[in-house]
Amino acid sequence: MPLPLTYEFCARTDTGRVRSNNEDSVAVSRDARMVIVADGMGGYNAGEVASVMAVQILNRELRNRLVAAGGAADGELVREMLATGVERANAAIYQAAKAHAHYAGMGTTLVAGLFGDERVIIGHIGDSRAYLLRGRRLSRLTRDHTWLQEQVDKGVMTPQQAQRSGMRSLLTRAIGVDPRVRLEINEFPVQDADLFLFCSDGLTDSIDDAELAILLRDPLPLPRLAERLIQQGNALGGRDNISVLLVRAIEPGAAAPGDPG
Repeated sequence: MPLPLTYEFCARTDTGRVRSNNEDSVAVSRDARMVIVADGMGGYNAGEVASVMAVQILNRELRNRLVAAGGAADGELVREMLATGVERANAAIYQAAKAHAHYAGMGTTLVAGLFGDERVIIGHIGDSRAYLLRGRRLSRLTRDHTWLQEQVDKGVMTPQQAQRSGMRSLLTRAIGVDPRVRLEINEFPVQDADLFLFCSDGLTDSIDDAELAILLRDPLPLPRLAERLIQQGNALGGRDNISVLLVRAIEPGAAAPGDPG
């Protein structure tokens, strides 16, 4: 019987070249095998407050339970834990926005990955994304919760037209803006050498999926690859905060790409 996969993690976040503060928040819990990217929104520093709250609450709600459950935990149990954690984050952010006038309207996107021995459960809200590079093929694992994505789904716009549109920030779902939250959860199998990218829209607003695929195929160590993605996003304008979180699945005993072994 093959040994369970192990995982290598790397997270980077950057303010970009236009914004004065970073409203993205990222987190990696290696022992729980959990990753989170949140992209806040709202006036003043409210977006930063919302994204930090979401990450902190999810970490608090899930980390110890995931460690105790282990990588072979029942998928339905993991989904339930994730959904409950997001509901609690939503309630806390929504109440904080109502209680403090300078936080009014704040909210955050979210994409989270919970890795098991041979699968990953991904929950997302908004337009922060998850991708999988398997071999040389890049697949997008999340569907944006945006007005533009709805137009593409209806056939009103092509993906290329949506990529060029000036209305890309119109979200149809976010954490903290309504009393109830709609989290989308999906499960995917994981294979040796799979490379996962979790990112905020500061990266994907600048770099399309075709260029992302080219960048991710470079067999660099994860820290260098993360820095390269951020550098490219900034080179193309850096109009928003850019967050990149990379996860590579590794068969026990195998060397990671870029590792001399």
